[in-house]
Amino acid sequence: MLILLQIKEKQMVATLIVLYVAKKSRMVQFQDFDSSILVKIFPLPLFYVGNHVTGLASTKKLSLPMFTVLRKFTILMTMILEVYVLRKRFSRRIVYSVVTIVSGAIVATSSDLAFDMESYTFILLNDAFTAANSVYTKKKLGDKGLGKYGVLFYNALIIVIPTLMASAFTGDLQKAIAFEDWMKATFVFCFLMSCLMGFVLMYSIVLCSFYNSALTTTVVGAVKNVAVAYIGIFVGGDYLFSWTNFLGLTICMSGGLAYSYLTFSSKNKSSQNGTDGKLQVKIPITEDLKGKLAVI
Repeated sequence: MLILLQIKEKQMVATLIVLYVAKKSRMVQFQDFDSSILVKIFPLPLFYVGNHVTGLASTKKLSLPMFTVLRKFTILMTMILEVYVLRKRFSRRIVYSVVTIVSGAIVATSSDLAFDMESYTFILLNDAFTAANSVYTKKKLGDKGLGKYGVLFYNALIIVIPTLMASAFTGDLQKAIAFEDWMKATFVFCFLMSCLMGFVLMYSIVLCSFYNSALTTTVVGAVKNVAVAYIGIFVGGDYLFSWTNFLGLTICMSGGLAYSYLTFSSKNKSSQNGTDGKLQVKIPITEDLKGKLAVI
């Protein structure tokens, strides 16, 4: 658990360095640190840490198929939180597509049901933390002064300090410093690329939430996992084919594709309606000008 937290810690440091340099170079803009930052960003850092801690704890005794199916409940939790926190409303078709995704995941793993109270508790807590993190990220992106860069920077700043203290207290920080491969160029290159890609991943998630809904970001992640499972059928050689699993994956993918189609088609309709509205406003002005020209 501490190893993965240390990886996240390095990614947070990379995020701070990249955004700080970008801010000083005037490439990006976000609010300077003051006493209001903690109020604006809270409780996002708590949800982020809780998400990773419970996620690691849930993988100890839970099989990968059951981990996958129970993680799909994050989509339902995200939709429910968006309704109550962000006051958002979803059409019946969107709700049906989300239910289809979750149902497909249940079908895909129905042949591997193994109940473990501790693991189930942690994975459901992980779902709740993930959903809360996604929804509150969307909410904080709307706050004045923070924006997407401010959310990334101050969330990383608040998280990295207690994480560094925990690493120093457990002795893992000293072990990392004393690691013998620091003098190898290949390791250093891979390490720096890992940190940079961690920043790119976090920025991509925040950017997706900025332009879309928290639910869309969660569904995209779920569909990505299903796509990886499909590829694993033909590549890798470790996939154990069963018609039940394949049927569940197909149902899950169908729900994801339906959600994507409904979401983006509704956006296109909204943009078209906005354009039509602008044209209707211009028509009376044009007629009025024609009347004046006729009088002249």
